[in-house]
Amino acid sequence: MSPLQPALTPIALTSAASPAAATPKDPKLAKVAQQFEAIFVRQMLAEARKTHLSNADDTLGGQGMDTFRQMQDERFADIASERGAFGLAKMIEAQLARQAAAAPAPADGGK
Repeated sequence: MSPLQPALTPIALTSAASPAAATPKDPKLAKVAQQFEAIFVRQMLAEARKTHLSNADDTLGGQGMDTFRQMQDERFADIASERGAFGLAKMIEAQLARQAAAAPAPADGGK
């Protein structure tokens, strides 16, 4: 590395932002966070599809193609959230776990 190039160092997460710092993994919280991430990614893809910058797709367009693209985007969002591609689910899960741990228990035993 030359003296003109700065050294790149990874940014360490603080313990407050680290998903590992959360309470032990709750399967229900993990599932809800994953589902929320999938919904969020679907919404992002839907908005991105609205930005037709050209009419190149008009030759294959139509309602059938729109339905196919919507199904394709939904499947992509599901796969991305299952694999943690964006990392949103882990952050949401960690935040929900911290909030659940800090919340007082209901007086009626949660019934």
